Amino acid sequence: MTDEIFFDAALIVRMLVSCICGIAIGFERKNRAKEAGIRTHCIVACASAMMMIISKYGFTDLLLELETQADVRLDPSRMAQGIVTGVGFIGAGIIYVQRSNIRGLTTAAGLWATSGIGMALGGGMYVIGISATVIILAAQLLLHKSGEIMVSHKCKLIKIYGIETPDFQDATVEKLKELQVSVNETAIMRHRNGLYDYTFYCDMPGFVSEEEIIRQFDGKCTVDITR
Repeated sequence: MTDEIFFDAALIVRMLVSCICGIAIGFERKNRAKEAGIRTHCIVACASAMMMIISKYGFTDLLLELETQADVRLDPSRMAQGIVTGVGFIGAGIIYVQRSNIRGLTTAAGLWATSGIGMALGGGMYVIGISATVIILAAQLLLHKSGEIMVSHKCKLIKIYGIETPDFQDATVEKLKELQVSVNETAIMRHRNGLYDYTFYCDMPGFVSEEEIIRQFDGKCTVDITR
């Protein structure tokens, strides 16, 4: 009985470590204001570990009862294959196209990788699972286009109305870059009176205030900042 309790505790530790690894990856995605954050990655990692544990140990009692029958076989890889396929559907729901740009692809790949980490830890491969977590986090942080590590970002829409010149976009992008605001997309609308409205889809670091951005254009136009 004692051995069974220790064995169950060891399996619970595997799921807890999977949760921690999922939280670490999800925290980075949350700080980038992405679609899947801490809870999603944590659940995917923990559930993958749980299903891998079930695949390895959930049918041992049945095998012991039928050990005399030569045609009974256990294939743990079948459930692992199902996990990869199932998480693939979740990832597909995150990917979408916005103004001809593909969004959510990196987050979907991270979810898929997180499921693999959960499977590795559920199978007892701690070194592989934790190493994969470190590698994925390093890739997400160091290879991100902004080059900033663990800085909270917010997705913002900066709308500027009543511009007279059509070449306003480039100057504004450069000005926002000086404020460390990254512009992902720009939409331009021209009115009959010859004025232009600009909408900038931005990633704004948490330390940049909206008031500071509005002051940059004060007196020249109307500025509206929304999420």
